Amino acid sequence: MMDMGVGDSGKNIYFASDAHLGLNIYETPAESERRIVRWMDEIKPSAKAVYFLGDMFDYWFEYRYVVPKGYVRFIGKIAEFVDAGIPVYMFIGNHDVWMFDYFQTEVGATVYTDSEEVEMDGKIFYLAHGDGLGDPSRTFRFMRAFFRNKFCQRLYKMIHPGITMPFGFAWSRFNRKRKVEDYEKSLKDPEYAKRYLNVGREFQVQFAETYSKNHTVDFYVFGHRHIVLDVSLKEGGRVAIIGDWIRNFTYGVWNGKEFSIQRYEG
Repeated sequence: MMDMGVGDSGKNIYFASDAHLGLNIYETPAESERRIVRWMDEIKPSAKAVYFLGDMFDYWFEYRYVVPKGYVRFIGKIAEFVDAGIPVYMFIGNHDVWMFDYFQTEVGATVYTDSEEVEMDGKIFYLAHGDGLGDPSRTFRFMRAFFRNKFCQRLYKMIHPGITMPFGFAWSRFNRKRKVEDYEKSLKDPEYAKRYLNVGREFQVQFAETYSKNHTVDFYVFGHRHIVLDVSLKEGGRVAIIGDWIRNFTYGVWNGKEFSIQRYEG
């Protein structure tokens, strides 16, 4: 378990996820990137640390000497935070699972490939992207294991980026469009909305309820689902699913005493 300690008085710890930079559905990729960079500029004076909880990129695969084109403003801003003494922690998601060593060695961020328990000001936070937590889908579990398999990753690296990069973005776009259709359907169909956003059926909430029976956790903070949800558990603690930066533009804030989900209006 990592201990953030009490740290600077009056400073906040921020959490964001699911920007899917590079996605081209609602707006241009450049507009999406500039928005989150503006947010980072605004929080920098009050930031003690920043956690990006996965899928900050719609598709990301590092070769040994090649990284994906673009994102220079966002990556540069991460480096700026680190250089200013503000640690940045990045969790891999199911879209940017192929982060290897670039962000550690070149940018200075810390990358986590799995969930992490962190103590902040005497409170225990369970942090994760959230994919696979409590999800019984065999297909999803197979794909998750396949994408994380080291041997498969090495084979994929042997294919030229001119082939793999367009394929990766196309695959990601296809999946995202289906989820956008589900979301938009939920806005028009109340019965579908009940199934789309049902606290009792949320896999991440179910996972947290089970985990809390044998572990003491004050806050579970997840991404992945692209919804905003903040609920208390029967066993104690809270589950916060912090939305996304595609249509919600929401993020989590821990000020040392309270956790809240806020929306960026800039």
